[in-house]
Amino acid sequence: MKLQVRSKCWVERDGELVLSDWRVDLLQAIDELGSLAAAAERFGVAYRVAWGKIREIETRLGIPLLEGHSGGVGGGGTRLTPQGRELVTRYNRFRAGLTELIEQRFAEAFAL
Repeated sequence: MKLQVRSKCWVERDGELVLSDWRVDLLQAIDELGSLAAAAERFGVAYRVAWGKIREIETRLGIPLLEGHSGGVGGGGTRLTPQGRELVTRYNRFRAGLTELIEQRFAEAFAL
């Protein structure tokens, strides 16, 4: 039986979740699909859940993440603000190579 390491990273502010892989994936899907509703559907969550997560991030960071969003039907689409795109870029930069680094450190510590 081989040992395997698993890890999860997220970003908090004042003890409250701000960013996680799932939340960043949701932001990327919104920008890719041009729709919060379509992104929520892709992730199998209710629109209200997805919108709630976005609002939490915006509130905790004090920056707008979406533009073109309207609660109405038949709106003009939704995309990330420049601040939202920068946030996604920074998080992805942080995460790049982290899994490999953790696996390497684990292998060094637990070489069995």
